[in-house]
Amino acid sequence: MNLLAETRAGAAFALEDAAAYQEWRAAKLAHFPGTLAELVVEVRDPRALSAAEKQALLERCMRANMAVYASAAGDDPDKEIPRRIGLQLGLRELDPNYLADDDGISPLTVAEHGTRGEFIPYTNRGIKWHTDGYYNPGERTVRAVLLHCVQRAESGGENELLDHEIAYIRLRDLNPQHVRALMAPDALTIPARIEDGRIERPAQSGPVFSVDAGGFLHMRYTARALSIQWKQDAATQAALAALEDLLATGSPWVFRGRLEPGMGLVSNNVLHTRTPFADSPAHRRLIYRARYYQRIGAG
Repeated sequence: MNLLAETRAGAAFALEDAAAYQEWRAAKLAHFPGTLAELVVEVRDPRALSAAEKQALLERCMRANMAVYASAAGDDPDKEIPRRIGLQLGLRELDPNYLADDDGISPLTVAEHGTRGEFIPYTNRGIKWHTDGYYNPGERTVRAVLLHCVQRAESGGENELLDHEIAYIRLRDLNPQHVRALMAPDALTIPARIEDGRIERPAQSGPVFSVDAGGFLHMRYTARALSIQWKQDAATQAALAALEDLLATGSPWVFRGRLEPGMGLVSNNVLHTRTPFADSPAHRRLIYRARYYQRIGAG
């Protein structure tokens, strides 16, 4: 696994260095999990991971940028569970995003009243492919996301998951110019959010694919069609069409599953979806979501 880290920290994502890319690509695909089950780690107490449990989660995140933990916490609504999991994995700085609670953690459940109900994550509707925080400015890049399940829905609410590095490989193999276009600093713009005549959030432009100071790939993407502005040049439009086709086509690289009470997903902000769901009195879906500025294992 050292090869993955060494080649990633080098020139693997530079389009001019085909050799470094091929070396990293070979290592990535050779170690990538074949099933969702390979990502699952059984943990005794999520508030206090053993050294072996922590290492198992980190190892899976190195291979696939994500891991799933399964614990006996059940429907315990204590927010310290996801918070402590995050801290143990090096996640310290929470993104205090709009509509999150004062502690920076968002309780994703159907909001019957108030502002939250105007936003899809707080409804029972499906959510298309996206990474979290795509509307954030660069200095507030969301590099890791933690989802902890307190209660599942009666039906539905599954997630599809795709490692963004796999999406990068598939696009680059198809046409490196697609990657070049999506690395442009103005490839994707989120228009300003204006409420009552005031700018609540300024317009935010940025790339889809970028590489951070540590040499790790980050992806910023949403499949939503409203309030999105894509660069209108031919190269970007061709790259976008290729990416949309990739995400719409069935693939062995895409994992699908549903979190049950006491389970959680930790990831370096991979691509994900959510299917529509239906609640019942016995099963009212509640997922705690925490977004972080660090990558898993960074601290």
